[in-house]
Amino acid sequence: MADRLTQLQDAVNSLADQFCNAIGVLQQCAPPASFSNIQTAINKDQPANPTEEYAQLFAALIARTAKDVDVLIDSLPSEESTAALQAASLRQLEEENHDAAARLEDVVYRGDMLLEKIQSALADIAQSQLRTRNGAPSQPSPAES
Repeated sequence: MADRLTQLQDAVNSLADQFCNAIGVLQQCAPPASFSNIQTAINKDQPANPTEEYAQLFAALIARTAKDVDVLIDSLPSEESTAALQAASLRQLEEENHDAAARLEDVVYRGDMLLEKIQSALADIAQSQLRTRNGAPSQPSPAES
């Protein structure tokens, strides 16, 4: 993933490409201009151009890319962000990270304990089923006493 400035530059380049493409397509599809009252047979026989559809398409693309540029600009750090503020923010994030790591370790430990209990219970069930199939009377396990 590129950094924000690279993303912003890519979005601006994309916006410039869309402007150029829009102008080129609109020029290509534009009906020829008439000079005074001169009409040629060629102009009358030309099919209708989908200029309006292209205009709407490029307008939507340009508007969406412009919104992306605005979002990227808003996500850049402000001028008020000093090194001290950034360091304080990083310290806070590190503290939150350590707290989350401690919670994760606790959850993993409890999960391991629960897994051991489940495995022990499954082993007891398996032993009980084996004894039942072999015809031996079922005896309570030491954990059940």
